[in-house]
Amino acid sequence: MNLKLIGSSLIIAGTALGAGMLAIPMVLAQFGLLSGTILMLIIWSGTTYSALLLLEASIKVRGGLGMNTIAKQSLGKGGQLITNGLLYALLICLLMAYIIGAGDLVHKMVLNLGLDISLVQSQILFAVIAGGIVAAGTGVIDKLNRVLFLLMLAVLIITLFALVPNMSLAHFFTATNDNSIDLIKTSAVLFTSFGFFPVIPSLVSYNDKATHAQLRNMVLVGSLIPLVCYLLWLYAVVGSLSYEQLTQFNNVSELINVLATRFEGIHVILSLFTGLALLTSFFGVALSLFDQNIDLFKQNRAVTYVLTFILPLFGAIFAADKFLAVLSYAGLIMVFIAVFIPMMMALNLRKAEGKTQTAISNDAYYEVGGGQIAMMVCFGFGLFLIGAQVI
Repeated sequence: MNLKLIGSSLIIAGTALGAGMLAIPMVLAQFGLLSGTILMLIIWSGTTYSALLLLEASIKVRGGLGMNTIAKQSLGKGGQLITNGLLYALLICLLMAYIIGAGDLVHKMVLNLGLDISLVQSQILFAVIAGGIVAAGTGVIDKLNRVLFLLMLAVLIITLFALVPNMSLAHFFTATNDNSIDLIKTSAVLFTSFGFFPVIPSLVSYNDKATHAQLRNMVLVGSLIPLVCYLLWLYAVVGSLSYEQLTQFNNVSELINVLATRFEGIHVILSLFTGLALLTSFFGVALSLFDQNIDLFKQNRAVTYVLTFILPLFGAIFAADKFLAVLSYAGLIMVFIAVFIPMMMALNLRKAEGKTQTAISNDAYYEVGGGQIAMMVCFGFGLFLIGAQVI
């Protein structure tokens, strides 16, 4: 893999690695590391397979930066409308959450510098500057994201090493909750933690000279990085704190405060990690929406810049309370847009190839392994995720 493909893998990983990573130990610790690890591996496997299906559809369509063109050519106008509606609902809600969170961080940082600006002004400042970077193109985001992601990994490594001296192996073999239903309910948190799929069409277009094997490896590496980070963080926190402590926390800030008693500088380090994770996730999601708008509206980058960020920004400023409530449904929306729709795209394109008895073109032919059995398992995975959010 060349630097461009490595950078693309880091964009995938950065999109997945969000501030929600800090909450993973809080939801999994009570079930024990074995059950938590198995569930995370199941979620990662299903999510990665679905992402490869979207990669297959992106390669075969050979056009369009966003899912709009892929849906149009593989699902028809009705499927295109449904795909666009679900995708916009998800991406706009996510961007609103990122603008709210990043605006708060910018506000605190500016106040520490002695400047007096409001929270709304901080949100606008972040959206304008970060949005401008997104509008500059995937190449700019790629290079910047490499630096940000390496910083984020360095911060995570420092945190892990800081926690190791106080870890207790006894914590690894203790479980306080053996309720399978409660464990399944945590799937929603884990699934959204691997929500990197929207950026794949953009990266396929960005790496237009790459081979199919390179693109596949790009997705696999990009998904493996957050998996390893999540597992290491889970083990470090569970080894450092007792299950009684972890189950008493009501929010992530309480977890950070308790860890800060073990290591003096960890509060600053985890705050820095949260900020970096928020920024890399914002870039991935915003790039997906920006390229989707280019694909759908066919406007220049200046107009697309306004179209992309105007709704999330106004939502963050004027309707934060209402839209944050909608975020509770983001996981359910993601199941359809990240699992079922890529599956239908790939199936329809494969059927089209079968009818003509030839691939769409020799250089556009790519198919994820596993055949019909893997598709059936993927369908079951989607039903499992829906069930996890409604039980």
